[in-house]
Order: sequence, then structure tokens, then C-alpha cells
Amino acid sequence: MGFERMRRGAAAALCGLALVAPLHAADDTPVPDTMAQRLLACTACHGRDGRSTLQGYVPRIAGKPAGYLFRQLRHFRDGRRPHPGMAKLLQFMTDDYLRDIAGHFATLQVPYALPLPAADPAALLQRGQQLAQRGDAALKLPACAQCHGSVLMGVAPQVPGLLGLPRDYLVAQVGAWQTRQRRADEPDCMALVARRLSSADLGAVTTWLAAQRVPDDAKPAGSAPAQAADLKALGLDCGAAR
Repeated sequence: MGFERMRRGAAAALCGLALVAPLHAADDTPVPDTMAQRLLACTACHGRDGRSTLQGYVPRIAGKPAGYLFRQLRHFRDGRRPHPGMAKLLQFMTDDYLRDIAGHFATLQVPYALPLPAADPAALLQRGQQLAQRGDAALKLPACAQCHGSVLMGVAPQVPGLLGLPRDYLVAQVGAWQTRQRRADEPDCMALVARRLSSADLGAVTTWLAAQRVPDDAKPAGSAPAQAADLKALGLDCGAAR
């Protein structure tokens, strides 16, 4: 426990140092005042250009919808989405500056890393594909594609993509919805969906999502595919779907 606390503290300190960019480099060459330079604190953890790293709990932020990124930054800053490191980095930033940060990363279209080869049972992957693309009406589970877009790359401006993310991150986020550590605008249908997922189905859908190759031209859809009537048939009413 002590080691983990020290590790997190050290990581937060390193990221914090990156926020305070030096006015001049060691050889007195002026450092350009660009958003990329200012946001070295972000890319220290989220990878170059926000494309993520091999750290399974740190997501890709490049190319995400700007509205989604802004909301998450504001939630981190205001404590609505608990994360001590993110809260410290953002605590003095205004909404306007958070919008600038979100807009910067939303415009970055950098290649996705290839997924690791799936060595999981075929039945597990088939179940995951069913849940992601078609859902399970008997369990009142909508397809992920119903809200996150037909190619699962998100919907502008508010809904994030699900492809190109590590399985560990996906599992952790669904767990956060299940325990109400993450929340959306009421009625919070994501929390309801998360609580309807069994452990086996959670493992199946996150394993399948993490195993998918992201198309080269993939980007968030321009309009929400979810239909209110379809969601209501599953006993869901989504604040984010309005």
C-alpha cells in the first residue's frame, strides 16, 4: 500500500513538472508556446499526441469527441469523476481553457496501435461481438453500437469510442459505472446497463472490443444512432441521448 501511494505520488509529481514548461531550453533556445508544448503533462501519461501507451489503465485521448473530452476534464476538476492526480493538474483551469485542451486533442488524428492477437476462446469472442453489435434483448442489454456508433468509434460531440482502448481500462470504467464512481446526466442509462452486465458478459464484451483493429479512417459519427423508442423498449431512458 505504501509503495503504491509513493508510485502514484511520483507519477503526479512528474506530470505536474511537465505543466510548468521552462521559458528557455538549456541552450537558451526559446521554447515555442504551443498547445502541444503546454500539454506535455497530458502526453507524459497519455502518450505522444495522446495516442496512449502500453499502460492498460491510461486511455487514448487523441481523436475523441471534443464535447466528451471537455466534460470529462471538468468532471475530473470538480470531483465528479474521482482521480486525485487529474484533479490536482486541473484544479485551477477555467472552463475555457479546458475547452481548448479538449479541442486540441479532438483534432489529432494519429494512427492506432494494432491490437494484441486474441488468444481467447471463440465462444467468448462471439458473445462479446453479440453484445457489442446486437445486444441481448432477453437481458435488456442494448448493443454498444446503439449509442457508441455503428463502428463503435463514438458520436460527436458527447459519446466516446470504444475501440482502440485496453481491456483493463474498459473493465475498470464499467466497474466505475457499476459502483457509481462514474456518473452521467440523469437518467443515467450507462449506470443501468453496467449493472445489468454479469461478470462473464463484461469479460466477453471488453475482450472482443480490445481485440478489434481500428480502421485507418475511423472517426466519431456525426449524429447519435440511438433511438429513444428502442432504448425505452429495454427499460432505458438516457439523459445523454436527448
